[in-house]
Amino acid sequence: MKFGAYTACLSDRSLPEALEILAGLGLTSAEVNSGGFIPAPHCPVDAILASESARRDYLRIFEEAGVELTALNCNGNPLSPLPNEGLKHADDLRRSIEAAGRLGVRHVITMSGLPGTDPTAKYPTWVVNAWNGIDMEILDHQWSVAVPFWKEIDELARRWDIRVAIELHPRNLVFNVPTFQRLLAETGATHIGVEMDTSHLMWQQMDVPAVIRALGDKVFFAAAKDVALFDGVKTKGVLDVDFTKVPADAEGKTPVAYGYWCNAWPEDPAWRFVAVGVGHDEDYWVEVLSALREVGADMVVNIEHEDAAMSTLDGLGHAARTLLSAAERVG
Repeated sequence: MKFGAYTACLSDRSLPEALEILAGLGLTSAEVNSGGFIPAPHCPVDAILASESARRDYLRIFEEAGVELTALNCNGNPLSPLPNEGLKHADDLRRSIEAAGRLGVRHVITMSGLPGTDPTAKYPTWVVNAWNGIDMEILDHQWSVAVPFWKEIDELARRWDIRVAIELHPRNLVFNVPTFQRLLAETGATHIGVEMDTSHLMWQQMDVPAVIRALGDKVFFAAAKDVALFDGVKTKGVLDVDFTKVPADAEGKTPVAYGYWCNAWPEDPAWRFVAVGVGHDEDYWVEVLSALREVGADMVVNIEHEDAAMSTLDGLGHAARTLLSAAERVG
């Protein structure tokens, strides 16, 4: 297995500086953003697509750091009815697949996306409990949008010999085992699998090792991110909508599309992303890594740091120590 980190949390540093930090933590893998929700300061996609010499120069940065570029990350909503989100993110994904192919990088990480309720919808709509008959009509429309798109992406991935790994992320059409299995069944995809981001399963109260084993060799890649539950979950559950708007002039906003950005977390959250090892102890991560090793001996596990209560360097260090210690116990 290989262990590394997604460099989005180090976007305020140059790529060589980011890789130096990873190497100093004993990590040997890096994943960089190439489009979608957030900017791509560590991946000059235009230059990579246009120039072989630019590709050589880019890969040399990783070689000199002793860190392997294992994936491009293009998480976004390529199915969104918002044109400044859906069309752009779909194009970013296509470009990321070609860029990965030209770089010789095997994996592109993304999300399935989320359409609206019908052909006239303006905004994406996530059906979380389809007890109402109307919801089935919404889902029928959404799958009619998703299937042809993902057939196209699978063909493009096959052409470039890329494995596209979909993160099972809430507020997406594909967010658990049954929805992923439906995507495969309806598209016949051969080059689409799952990026096993542990955190988004944790807060849904799913059994991460069980999910890994259920998906088997369709788990192409893994992201190590932790979640802690708080007392708020007793009255809110995990479907928490108590987020608040962030002003347009606020500094440090996290963009999600042109004109949109992430909301602020509740002061009394039901759950929150935390550094690996904070929400679940090392014994738990031994179980997760054991399951990942069962389905792929060469699995790449990249840390994704999103713990707002811990600095980036402290969070990455805590996560690296937890994972590497757990990996030693897995053998």
